[in-house]
Amino acid sequence: MRVSLRKGRVYEREVFLTWKASLNLKICYASAHLSPRPPFPSYVLLCQAIVQHYGEQYLTSSIVGHGLNVNRFPSFQIRQMKLALGSHTSHKFKISGGCQVSLKGDENKEAEEKRKQSKKKRVFFLDVNPLCYAGSKASLHSFGRWISLFFDQVSHSEPVIAVLDGEGGYEHRRQILPSYKAHRRKFLRQIWTNQKLSKCNVGSSHQVVTDVLRKCNVPVIKIDGHEADDVVATLVSQVVKRGYRAVIASPDKDFKQLISEDVQIVMPLAELDRWSFYTLKHYIAQYNCDPLSDLSLRCIIGDDVDGVPGIQHVVPGFGRKTAVKLLKKHGSLEKLLNAASVRTVGRSYAQDALKNYADYLRRNYEVLALRRDVDIHLEDDWLEERDTHSDSNALANLFRSLEETQKCIHQNKSHSSKV
Repeated sequence: MRVSLRKGRVYEREVFLTWKASLNLKICYASAHLSPRPPFPSYVLLCQAIVQHYGEQYLTSSIVGHGLNVNRFPSFQIRQMKLALGSHTSHKFKISGGCQVSLKGDENKEAEEKRKQSKKKRVFFLDVNPLCYAGSKASLHSFGRWISLFFDQVSHSEPVIAVLDGEGGYEHRRQILPSYKAHRRKFLRQIWTNQKLSKCNVGSSHQVVTDVLRKCNVPVIKIDGHEADDVVATLVSQVVKRGYRAVIASPDKDFKQLISEDVQIVMPLAELDRWSFYTLKHYIAQYNCDPLSDLSLRCIIGDDVDGVPGIQHVVPGFGRKTAVKLLKKHGSLEKLLNAASVRTVGRSYAQDALKNYADYLRRNYEVLALRRDVDIHLEDDWLEERDTHSDSNALANLFRSLEETQKCIHQNKSHSSKV
């Protein structure tokens, strides 16, 4: 792509834009070879035009070669760029002051790619276990509520694949790191633990969940020895290879490492009582890095929720700020560790930490990175449009059964208190 500048007497300069990869999202940096250098205001206008065209969120981009920083542009000059940059076929936009920016390149291809993305069929993956909790308490009411909203607001008749944690799913990672999810209570097999109320028990919680989903024509996958996260990651890869878009329905932040143009997350928001989509665009806006860099960052600073300690536990001065700075320069944890083993990459405390605790960090990566090699293969009938005719009856029966069980428990408690 070429950007040319003309103002007053001819200043024709080629500015080559290099795209710092955040998958398909463009974060523009300008590398300029300018001789003679154009007047500063003209250069500002040119850079502002580029920034305006690609979004104000990139005003932090620096202009390599002349040490200019877009952050320093006066606000009134930025306001000058609030022009209508219509999608003309010539890609020419008039800028105040007689400056004209001509963008020549692959924008038509980008638009075509967006259209193709929008036409891709979606496949939803339902991470069931987190939906069966209200806070830290196991609750089939929570499951029924979120499933009902999910079918009504999100998936409709599009294909849905539900995934449950398999027996012993945590064991592989706990062998590597004993503290991994050690504080989490195992998903309760029985909803009601009081044996005196066994006659009120509606059955195994896993069985109830499975029955409801299958009545709603949702295949349920559970593979012993594997967490649901790894099964989902494996199936998502297979779905994307077949040309579908994958949408993961889960509140689990671990799935953010899978986000791409073809992989999205939809999260349950309890405070709003609805599901909300979370895409690559949202991810970049929140973290200012690509998903692989975020995984590397979590490996360095740790993850308290999953019981993975960060390097600050052994090197207190090594915090998030240092980790972000190093990862922005090197891209990934492995590249950073390899660089630190042969040359100086930072201050002495960081350098020593990366060399002395490389195995510590690689262990964290092995624990936090989702596996995509689970022995499971996508079935063609899982990708068919879902028959929704049984949804209402299946969910109504679930809520009716839960209501009756609650009444039974209340009656038994009242009887016990009188005795």
